[in-house]
Amino acid sequence: MTSWFGDSMSMIINESLRLYPPVLSFERRAEREVRLGKLIVPANVELQIPNLAFHHDAQYWGQDVDLFKPERFSEGVAKATKDNIVAFLPFGMGPRTCVGFNFATIEVKIALSMILQRYSITLSPTYVHSPFHFLTVRPQHGVKVILHRLNRKE
Repeated sequence: MTSWFGDSMSMIINESLRLYPPVLSFERRAEREVRLGKLIVPANVELQIPNLAFHHDAQYWGQDVDLFKPERFSEGVAKATKDNIVAFLPFGMGPRTCVGFNFATIEVKIALSMILQRYSITLSPTYVHSPFHFLTVRPQHGVKVILHRLNRKE
């Protein structure tokens, strides 16, 4: 069983990945002819999967789709997407899921846990929100934060 802190951190990470996935889309090639609803995709056709579009679709996420609301993941990805789990693809899905998914998630949890033991964080007044796409999505001007040391006895 995970802690409240761990669950909250997972929700925050998932919502961050929903709004700003590491990659905006990815490609897949149909190995054989497949049917997608009413559409027939012939073998060897390359498909562009626009995960950013899925992540910002009000049909799956609600009218508040552009708001940062980690609580939408409080009951897991399936509930957050109204049982359309493929609407959340920050690292792909299935056998082609990025091998770095678990590593990246665990790494951010460890780093934040270590920082938050000693500091609280606020955004710097000079921070400018400007997501930028260059291979992956990243802040164009960096993430300027102010660390405030926590007053606690060690």
